[in-house]
Amino acid sequence: TILLILGFLSTLAVIALIAVAVTQNQTLPKNIKYGIVLDAGSSHTNLYVYEWPAEKENDTGVVKQVEVCKVEGPGISGYSHATEKAGPSLAQCLQQAKEVIPSAQHKETPVYLGATAGMRLLRLQNESAADEVLSSVGDTLRSAPFNFQGARIITGEEEGAYGWITINYLLGNFKQVSGWKKLLHSLKSLSETSGALDLGGASTQITFVSKDLTSESPANQLYFRLYGKDYQVYTHSFLCYGKDQALQKKLARDLQASTSTPSSSLLDPCFHKGYERTINISDFFKNPCTSDEKKQLPFSQLYIKGEGDYQKCREDIQKLFNKSNCPFSSCSFNGIYLPPLQGDFGAFSAFYFVMNFLNLTSEPNPLALNKVTSTIESFCARPWQEVKTAYHHIKEKYLSEYCFSGAYILSLLENGYEFTENNWQMIHFLGKIGSSDAGWTLGYMLNLTNMIPAEEPAQPPLSHGSYVGLMVLCSLVLVSVLLFAWLLFHKPKCLQKGIV
Repeated sequence: TILLILGFLSTLAVIALIAVAVTQNQTLPKNIKYGIVLDAGSSHTNLYVYEWPAEKENDTGVVKQVEVCKVEGPGISGYSHATEKAGPSLAQCLQQAKEVIPSAQHKETPVYLGATAGMRLLRLQNESAADEVLSSVGDTLRSAPFNFQGARIITGEEEGAYGWITINYLLGNFKQVSGWKKLLHSLKSLSETSGALDLGGASTQITFVSKDLTSESPANQLYFRLYGKDYQVYTHSFLCYGKDQALQKKLARDLQASTSTPSSSLLDPCFHKGYERTINISDFFKNPCTSDEKKQLPFSQLYIKGEGDYQKCREDIQKLFNKSNCPFSSCSFNGIYLPPLQGDFGAFSAFYFVMNFLNLTSEPNPLALNKVTSTIESFCARPWQEVKTAYHHIKEKYLSEYCFSGAYILSLLENGYEFTENNWQMIHFLGKIGSSDAGWTLGYMLNLTNMIPAEEPAQPPLSHGSYVGLMVLCSLVLVSVLLFAWLLFHKPKCLQKGIV
């Protein structure tokens, strides 16, 4: 009878312990927070909606993108002649955000707009127009039911830094670890963080941590303290070296290099054979990226005819990168300091879009540089009519520029930053990481909402769930030992008779 009672009580104790463990670790009701960031780029604007569990606001790896909306029409800098239309152009995507985010949380959801190189150029060209565009955008965002936090033009260095934060956050490189996991984390042979390569329409950024970073150029250095670790980051933004403005710069140089009696017709090796385009000269030289090359021409329009010659195209593009003067120990181009390249690099935005179109991102491992080069060369050699037929679903302006963009990306990475066959495998072309787009917007929101803490919070060696599990296990072992001991020293009569 005593044995039965003890066994019954022990069973009750085990059931109680398991019940506590299950109750403690059951899924809690979701308490979700939201944030909105608008990326106002040079060619278009994207609206991103992010969500995260409220109780984990200062944890990492929990923010995810739940919606992206591409705003119809040009980037907001394209409204310089009709500034009052810049704000209303965002209305449709704001309506989409309203439908995604529960109405009860609209008022507490922060909304930010960051304008990049297109607006930087407009500010250089016409400051009052840039202010009016931002004012129009601000009025529209204030009238939305969200918590408006500002619309401003971010610097190139900020754009580079936020892009670096985004990809490292999404890759889990900032993820806090504790106890025995910390030891394993420190033994990883992988590089601690990934560099960020960002290519837009009007600018391009390179950002990475380098152990060889010197104090030669303080303007290119940023310091972060994230989860108790200090990061010294190199970053630089090249205005006018985004793929769209680089094409304009190349055409301006080609015009300058033409004969003393310039022709209104220009053969361009970076466009497919059979392709033709007309450019208004007056509009062409208004751009701050090409105004230095301005000269008087006896014609008002330039007629461009494609040649489809990759090698000549590369030669033309390489002239954009001035490598003749370097006042530092090492440079990229145009006399800009660049420390030795280090670690892996995530290349996103137009880097990814162009390479993905050329089918150079689908392999599990990065393709060899010579394979990438031959693919782009073959594409450029295809006649325009053939390309147009094969990709009839793509807008003609974009399709016509993929040859130039592919050649430009290789020139920028090889000639500009000096990636070689040996370290080309360090570059990974990223469209999304998990469910989130690779880009600067997530890093921007994380920074403005202070969601990445500077210090790692103190934590016990084991999580609560692990602690409860261990308690259950220990209890089971303890009960088993007690039962075994009782049976050993107090044999039931039936067992004793059996032994006799």
